[in-house]
Amino acid sequence: MGPWLVEPSLNSVSRSGSSIRLAPKVMGVLVCLAEKAGEPVPKETLIQTVWPDTFVGDDVLKGYISDLRRVLEDDAREPKIIQTIPKGGYRLIAPIEWVNGARDTLATRHERKTPPVRPANLRSLWTAGLAVIATALLFLLLAAFNVGGLRNWLRTGGTPQIHSLAVLPLRSLSSDPNQEYFSDGLTDGLITDLAQIDSLQVISHTSTIQYKDTKKSLPEIARELNVDGIIEGTIQRSGDRVRVNAQLIYGPSDRHLWANSYERDLRDVFALERDVTQDIANQIRARLAAPKPTQRAEPRTVDPKVLEAYLQGNYHLGRYGEGAGQDEQGRAAEYFQRAIDADPNFAPAFVGLSRAHQQLLRGSSEDAAIARKAAEKAVELDPNSSDTHAALGFMKWQPYLDWRGAEEHLRRAVALNPNNADARYQLGLLLIVTGRADAGLRECKVGQQLNPISDESSMCFFQVRDYDSSMAVQKLMLEKDPSNGVLHCFLFNNYYKKGMQKEAMAEMAACWRLFGSAEGAARIERALAVSGPRAAVQEWAKALEELQRAHQAFLPGNLAVAYTILGNKDRAFYCLEQAYEHREMVSIDGGIFFLSSDPMYDPLRSDPRFKDLIRRVGLPQ
Repeated sequence: MGPWLVEPSLNSVSRSGSSIRLAPKVMGVLVCLAEKAGEPVPKETLIQTVWPDTFVGDDVLKGYISDLRRVLEDDAREPKIIQTIPKGGYRLIAPIEWVNGARDTLATRHERKTPPVRPANLRSLWTAGLAVIATALLFLLLAAFNVGGLRNWLRTGGTPQIHSLAVLPLRSLSSDPNQEYFSDGLTDGLITDLAQIDSLQVISHTSTIQYKDTKKSLPEIARELNVDGIIEGTIQRSGDRVRVNAQLIYGPSDRHLWANSYERDLRDVFALERDVTQDIANQIRARLAAPKPTQRAEPRTVDPKVLEAYLQGNYHLGRYGEGAGQDEQGRAAEYFQRAIDADPNFAPAFVGLSRAHQQLLRGSSEDAAIARKAAEKAVELDPNSSDTHAALGFMKWQPYLDWRGAEEHLRRAVALNPNNADARYQLGLLLIVTGRADAGLRECKVGQQLNPISDESSMCFFQVRDYDSSMAVQKLMLEKDPSNGVLHCFLFNNYYKKGMQKEAMAEMAACWRLFGSAEGAARIERALAVSGPRAAVQEWAKALEELQRAHQAFLPGNLAVAYTILGNKDRAFYCLEQAYEHREMVSIDGGIFFLSSDPMYDPLRSDPRFKDLIRRVGLPQ
């Protein structure tokens, strides 16, 4: 097979054209062993070299050695690369060759010393002394006024404070790519648990998942997500055993603060999450200006079959959210139902089942009933879960128009977990729709901080008629995800309200193409090029009608917008009545649920039929 090529600067090992990326600290351990190849290296030396400013236990080092052996295909019982020295440390026994004489390693970097400064004469010495005194005085003044948090930094002995945190996707060490759902699920679980820490802002999973297999540095990620702390680690599953290595890093300076390793039986995976979370919480609270205790319920054991089905369901639901086909929702629902059948008391599976029957192109009364009953059961099983209340709050609003009940559960969801970005967005939009725009925007902005890559706040801005801010969010998101059809669909609304009809219809064509209808997109583009925006809107309305006749979608709110633009009020009101009468079928098409605030319906507001519809929907006039 040939030798391994190790490239520390790239954190990469490769052989026969196949490359594997190592975590930086795993590479650090390998480099430290290579510096003393053939010699025993005590555990203490390895830990002090690789983690000079961080407390780590022997288990962490043992886990990283295990990672190296797995990657290098070495066997601890018959080692050919790394040998364990009983009660002593480890030794690299494989022959090594330094390519091109390169030895720029962690060990040599730590040994570099700064040459002494020698003042040339007494005058330069005097000048240097004045500079030191001036610097000291400036330092004292900055500390006195706490400029840049300097006084807080001094109080904590120079230890960086953590006010915000991002958990990067745990890297799976399994060679089976089908195990991706497992690492994603545990990452999401850690985020949910860490979000319970008071005084800490935790970035949502949908914002951190983009950094899976990223080449970006930790300071770059910290800057993009606007966080102080970053959790990264690995996960390895072997049968019914699971091992997690986790480390806490001060993102702006890539400074390691803490690391640990955990191993549990699969049925105790929630206890594993609890232990990791508690250790991280203890580290973070020591760095918070005003830490508060967090009380947590004792984690329950779970049958591995239930956990498998639940994590698979979440994986497919997440793929749909990232733009995969609607079939992913059906697969998710099947997995969640499997989990429920195996354990009817497992609340997270009911939350997942509720979400899997929402946001459909063509919903049904059966979908709505399943989603609502599942959310109600989830709250019954776990009334102290933010996610269960968020799921029920959404269902009470859409499609059942229970405005008071929806607000009650969404507020409860935010109170239980202030870091629940989805609950913040839903509550914000609900407040805007029910006439409390300022309070709603505040919730939406907090949601945006918790989920920086989400476009949800653009909907909030649009509903309060701040089209420029709404477009700014959408265009920023499109820079990161240009193939997101939802963003193009919604840009149509903003362009139209700003009087940019050609641009609006171009975005609508892009929307149709990205949702798999190249023919519909071509019809809209052809009409736009030949006859202009009005003809393009007419073609769009025809295409929507055809979709509904073919039972491929139910989009009466979109049709009402098209006919409102065309000035056909009678047809627009007919579509809105259809949306109201069959609101259990309305899922991804949410016009009826935003009736009082949606700017696209402004030309209809003076009509008595609109006021009557607003009254029946239960919204303020």
